[in-house]
Amino acid sequence: MKDLKGYIMSYLAFDKTIMINLEESLSREVLRTNRKGAYHCTTVVDCNTRKYHGLLVMPVPELDEDNHVLLSSFDETVVQHGAEFNMGLHKYANGSFSPNGHKYIREYSCEVVPRTLYRVGGVVLSKEKVFSLYENRILIRYRLEDAHSETVLRFRPFLAFRNVNELTQANDAINTAHTAIPNGIKMCLYPGYPELHMQFNKEARFIFEPYWYNGIEYPKEQERGYPYKEDLFVPGYFELPIKKGETLVFCAGDSPADTSCLPELFDQEISYRTPRTSFYNCLKNSAQQFYFRPNETDAYLLAGYPWFKVRARDLFISLPGCTLSIDDPVRFEKIMRTAMPALRSYMAEGTEDAVIREIRQPDVTLWCIWAIQQYARHCGLDACRERYVGFVKELLDFLRSGKHPDMQLTENGLLYAHHGREKAITWMNATVNGRPVVPRSGYIVEFNALWYDALCFYRELSGQADAEIDDLITKVGQSFPETFVNGYNYLFDSVSGGAVDWSVRPNMIFAVSMPYSPLTKKQKRAVVDIVTKELLTPKGLRSLSPKSEGYRPNYVGPQYERDLAYHQGAAWPWLLGSYLEAYLSIFGRSGISFAERMLISMEEEMRLHCIGTIPELFDGNPPFTGRGAISFAMNVAAILRVLKLLNQYNNQAQ
Repeated sequence: MKDLKGYIMSYLAFDKTIMINLEESLSREVLRTNRKGAYHCTTVVDCNTRKYHGLLVMPVPELDEDNHVLLSSFDETVVQHGAEFNMGLHKYANGSFSPNGHKYIREYSCEVVPRTLYRVGGVVLSKEKVFSLYENRILIRYRLEDAHSETVLRFRPFLAFRNVNELTQANDAINTAHTAIPNGIKMCLYPGYPELHMQFNKEARFIFEPYWYNGIEYPKEQERGYPYKEDLFVPGYFELPIKKGETLVFCAGDSPADTSCLPELFDQEISYRTPRTSFYNCLKNSAQQFYFRPNETDAYLLAGYPWFKVRARDLFISLPGCTLSIDDPVRFEKIMRTAMPALRSYMAEGTEDAVIREIRQPDVTLWCIWAIQQYARHCGLDACRERYVGFVKELLDFLRSGKHPDMQLTENGLLYAHHGREKAITWMNATVNGRPVVPRSGYIVEFNALWYDALCFYRELSGQADAEIDDLITKVGQSFPETFVNGYNYLFDSVSGGAVDWSVRPNMIFAVSMPYSPLTKKQKRAVVDIVTKELLTPKGLRSLSPKSEGYRPNYVGPQYERDLAYHQGAAWPWLLGSYLEAYLSIFGRSGISFAERMLISMEEEMRLHCIGTIPELFDGNPPFTGRGAISFAMNVAAILRVLKLLNQYNNQAQ
């Protein structure tokens, strides 16, 4: 009998051969987040390769809506017999790295928290990092595992105090003053920022030695066509003696810590974590990292890291997988409780929400109903009816009323979307010079697949006769295939007047993956067949078939080039979830082995790119390189939903 936790993956550990090979180690990133939107992110060798990387990156709402890098890195130096061994690593011009601390790494693991083991001569030093779940604080625990003579540790903090979208240059406006606090110091480089408190669990000597480290480079930004050189300020260094077997804990945060409790606090933070010992546990851990609670009452899902905020469509598509698929319906209810007033405000007054962005996109209400439908499947119709039946009716009434500025209900029962040639109104939302790269207007295939499913679900949920709903379902059931099914046995992507989009795109898969479909079994099989032949990759579905005009599989280069490829051939893992759901709906238990084989490639991602999670998208052609945001909620949620679905099929087979 196989349960969700039975999809075992290899232990998340990397040996010396990978760590000292910078081509391998610099491509692997690690991300730790908290519920307040703050995070720690870097590579497995602690060399920052993005402007978004840092030990403490956090929102500063007093300045703007973005995150800010306060503490960029924290370089350790082992001192024995007057000799210094610096374990830091930074990239400079002409491909040079200094101080080459990666050569001392013997192993790296990330099962519970990131742990690095260094060997410097006779010194063996371990380093573990944990990011506080509810406070803006990074904790680092050092243990001297072995040493044969007196050992001193020195620590140099590299400070940035800047927006994640900007870079710091050496300047005279900086405030270099520091104030002594228990076992450390606090500093604030520029007005408007919080003070950065840097403390140890034992007394530390701080030597004030201000210095700018100039010309540090971020190669990932260089690849993306952005400025990539930065100067970082180091105010001096901390120095502490350490004995064999002794443990030190360092913390950096926007508030002072009780230094006597730091060891206990570190252990407490570890106890909250889901150990990443399997594919499922990695994805569960990753899903929890998208949880965002800016205050005591509201709950959201961030769309991804390191640069995405809360986006309405992403939130509802991700919500079932990031909560229900890891058996957390309470979290689903909390997030929905926050989202419902925002949607009601928009429907009643057209008001945009301050936190949930892009709520006016025409398919947001449809994805919200779909998310509630998944709740019903997980918790039962009665529980769903008690909480959400009235709200689902409100959403349907809004769509039927014609009040949405970008979408109207037409006489044939289908939803017709306006303005899609002037602005991006679907999930294929890349724009160049203010115009959508993929203009989609009129009858849009996934909108109407969602619409048919929403109507049928409401009839099931309400449990009451409704002649108007029944009439609509009948109309859509007839109009959908008449409008979208073409002579080549696949679906048009959109139909606008007499113009049809013949491009083979993945959006047709939703007409098969939805619990209710207006297609016949033969039509559904034909859709799955063409998607399999032209769009399926090991990393997801291509956004456009290689046989279609304009195919651009490689998401590389400056912003303009990447925007052109974003939905013109790049592969998206979240679509793989819908594809496998559609595949299993057709083939049932006989499709289980195929679905499990498809997930092998996703499981490989746990040790690549940002370890333990799934990036935003992949190139559409081999070797299917991961691109975009390093951790993307829709992708993680989709694969979790597939794992849960496979678990249900396997349990039925027992």
